[in-house]
Amino acid sequence: MGEAGRRLGGGATRRTIALVASSAAKTAKPGLDFVPLTCDYRERTYAAGKIPGGFFKREGRPTEKETLSSRLIDRPIRPLINKQWTFETQVMATVVSSDQEHDADVLALIGGSTSLVLSDIPFPSRSRVSASAAWTASSS
Repeated sequence: MGEAGRRLGGGATRRTIALVASSAAKTAKPGLDFVPLTCDYRERTYAAGKIPGGFFKREGRPTEKETLSSRLIDRPIRPLINKQWTFETQVMATVVSSDQEHDADVLALIGGSTSLVLSDIPFPSRSRVSASAAWTASSS
């Protein structure tokens, strides 16, 4: 996003866009025996052009799909981070725009690993590939 995010005065889009950002703490937490990685995936209702009204004016806790998509991002990334890395690290994915045809979780997974490669976090710069597959029973 960089310069484009600062210069943007307005815009409209008709495709699925996920903003994925990663960051790490400046100081390490000594004595941890695990990689402190947090992956968060959120699909906002405004991405599909829906604004919540009535009693629920704000979006609450993550849905089941958002929780599973967060795990989908976390599982391939976690083994690639060095076990001695004790800096708290976050990968945040937010669906900014959705065309409601294409799912954004695979886009967020690829964006998560790309944002880690582009950041100052020591992460191997190998390509990541992801795909979604589904089976449906045809009704005859």
